[in-house]
Parts: sequence; C-alpha cells; structure tokens
Amino acid sequence: MTRSIQPKDFAVTMRPQHSGVQSSASMHPKNRTRDRRLFLKAGAALGATVTARTVFAETAPKKSPNEVIRVGIMGVNNRGAALAKGFIKDPGSDVVAICDVDSRASDKVANSVADTQGHRPKTFVDVRKLLEEENVDALVVAAPNHWHAPATILGCAAGKHVYVEKPCSQTAEEGVLAVEAARKHNRVVQMGSQRRSWPAVIRAIELVHSGGIGDVSYSRSWYNNRRPSIGHGKTASVPDWLNWDLWQGPAPRREYVDNVVHYNWHWRWHWGNGELGNNGIHVLDLARWGLQVTTPSRVRSGGGKYRHDDDQETPDTMMVTYDFPEGKTATWEGLSWSPLGPHDAAVGVSFHGSEGSIIVRGNGFTRFDDRNKEIETVNDEGGDTSHLADFLDAIRTGRRPNADIQEAHLSTLLCHLGNMAYRSSSELEIDSITGKPVGNPEALAYWGREYQSGWKPVV
Repeated sequence: MTRSIQPKDFAVTMRPQHSGVQSSASMHPKNRTRDRRLFLKAGAALGATVTARTVFAETAPKKSPNEVIRVGIMGVNNRGAALAKGFIKDPGSDVVAICDVDSRASDKVANSVADTQGHRPKTFVDVRKLLEEENVDALVVAAPNHWHAPATILGCAAGKHVYVEKPCSQTAEEGVLAVEAARKHNRVVQMGSQRRSWPAVIRAIELVHSGGIGDVSYSRSWYNNRRPSIGHGKTASVPDWLNWDLWQGPAPRREYVDNVVHYNWHWRWHWGNGELGNNGIHVLDLARWGLQVTTPSRVRSGGGKYRHDDDQETPDTMMVTYDFPEGKTATWEGLSWSPLGPHDAAVGVSFHGSEGSIIVRGNGFTRFDDRNKEIETVNDEGGDTSHLADFLDAIRTGRRPNADIQEAHLSTLLCHLGNMAYRSSSELEIDSITGKPVGNPEALAYWGREYQSGWKPVV
C-alpha cells in the first residue's frame, strides 16, 4: 500500500551511526563471493537474452498488463530522458509518470513518451506527489546528486522499487541510510552503473577473478575530458519554467545563480561531488569489483583546480590512491580539461596481475600476457538496455540486481573518501567496519551534510 509522504517524514533526527551495511551477514566474505558469482551468472544470462528482448520490444504489439512494471521518472533533462527511452523500449515496462521541476523538460519528455508508447504519462513537479500514485511500481531518480539518496529513501518508504543514477548518494552517511531503507522495506534498488550488466565487462571481471591474469594486486582507473569554463555566475531572477525551491529540495537554500542549472551544479560541493563522483564512480566500481575488496584502509588524494578561472569549486585535476587491507591498491586519475587518457581511452580501468593484465575500455576489454602480448580483445553490447532489463527482472524475481544498493554504496564510498581526503588535505586512515576516517575530525566533517529544515533523511 502506498502512503502519502510529507516533508515532516524527513524531519526526524538522524539515527546514530553504527556499523550499518558492513556488519550485516551479507558482508561476510563467503557471502560476498557467493553474491559475486550470482551477479556474474545473472549478467551472463542477461547478455545472452538482450538481443531477443530488444527485437521483441520493437515488434510486440502490446505489453501484457500482468507483466508490466510501471515506472515514474524523476529528472528528465538529461539522463532521465535517455532512461525514459530505455524503459519504453523494454516490453516489460511502461513509463506512467514524469517528474521535473523544469516544466519545459517534463512536457517535452512526456510528449515524446506518448508518441512512442501510445499513452501520455502523468506529469508532476513534486516527487512526493508522484510517490502517492498507486499505479507506480518503480521510481527512477535522475535528478541532481543531492536528491539521489533522499529520493531513494522516500521511494522505498512509499513501497516503490528504485533505479537511482550514480552516485547513489551525495554523502557517505546518505549511502548507509539508502541501504538501510532498501533492506527495511524489502525494495530492489539498482544504481545506474551500467557496466555491471555489460556482457564483455562481466567476462573481463570473471577472468580477473578466475586467475586469467594471475594474482591481481593493482587496478588503475581514469577519466579524461575537455570541459569548458563555467564562467562566473550572477544572482538572477528564477526563470518562470523552474521551481527553484523543489530543485534545491533537501539542500539548504541558496539564491538562484545563472550558471548552476542544469549541469554545472556538479562542480559545486553544495550539490555535487566533482568529477570523482560524476564519472569516477563508473570505473572505481569496476576496480573494486575486480579486486574483490570492500573498504580501503588508507586513502590519499592530490591535485587541484588549474585550468579555468571560474566558479568551479571541485578539482579539475585529481589523483586518488586507495590501499585495501587485502594487500591490494586501486588508483583513479581524473583530468577534466585534457582528453588524452591511457591506452587511447578517455575512460577506462586496468587490472594488473602476476601473469598479465586486462584493460576494460569502451564496451569491452583486451587481455595481455606478462610480456604485453595481446591475447584477446572482446567487445559486446553497451548502453542501458541490459542494465534496465536486469533491474526489471530483479523486481519480478525478488533477487538482488547487478548493481544492488549495497555494492553501489561501497563503490560510491570510495568517491566520498577521495573527496574527503582532498578537501581536508590529509591522508586518511579508515575504519574497516564503519568506513569512516579515524582520528581526523576535519575529514569526518564531510561524512554527512546539513539539510534544509524538514528535509533531513531518516529510515
């Protein structure tokens, strides 16, 4: 039964932090290994059926009402619009609701969905009103980062399954709460880290786990781009097409500035997580998955903001090192202003073992022996199709999805810890149970955040 969610539902004091996610039985090493095997098997099965599902989606005259999962999408200016196309393409789902604080975007996407799907989704400005709809089975959260975990928690409390874009939280504290909400309400929650469902990437990780390149102790990940300056914004009147109050939602209120909406919020700590949380999460998730590690014991970060004289607060040049208690290390390098990346790839991750290496880039991977001789190159389907199919199948079967919220939180935590190390200009020693920095009050101050009155998340 769906219940009405009001702002006061967020007003309860945050529960004291405890070991949370990592103290559960599912975090036992044997259970983690079992879960990974299940994820690999499920992903391989999905890879084998993707083509058939896509063809059926294009030719099926009508979806069976008994099989359809009804989806509401929050935030359709960018990723949400793409996800709407993906869900209406799948024969097992319908887009029945669109929510956006930008009236131009909601109308445009609702009309586009109607043209393809045959019926127009209902439109909303306030996600809380959408969640009152009994005919919505799943919420897709593609709003800015400061909405990701709060909307996920609201969705779970309203009895909805949730597909949340990366990163799954804006703070580490929110990630813990999102996991608790999913488990408390027994909801499927999937993060939009699509590579977890790409057949060739699954195969690459399987090779790493099975000894295909020997004993693996190091993973390098990177992201390169050439982003323009965001300039210096000016305080301005709120456009008539924008509900600025709801755009800010859980975040403490600030005046409208003309260079924040709809993308440059990424580079302000108040709403975003920088390039590390924006794109680093994709490859760090693969690094952690491949290395079979959970929480680092030490985190170091360096870099700065060098390229443009503008309002960006987050670094445009960043290097982060993660040492894990299992005797393994992962690194991430982000250059937002220089497009040349390692191995001719703007984004990627490599694994280095005693008998060779694997580079994951694009939709596939290349494996080398210990003398850098190429053994094989495999490419397969990418995009959203298989990941959305996995989410819908998990809802129907009750299993955990490939990018389950617990795995999503552990990978997103790496981004948060890297930013915490950068912002506190310190090397962090990490408690392996809680994931929190030890003996570093300055870094720990970034574990959570302040909220607008009446919006503090609680499970």
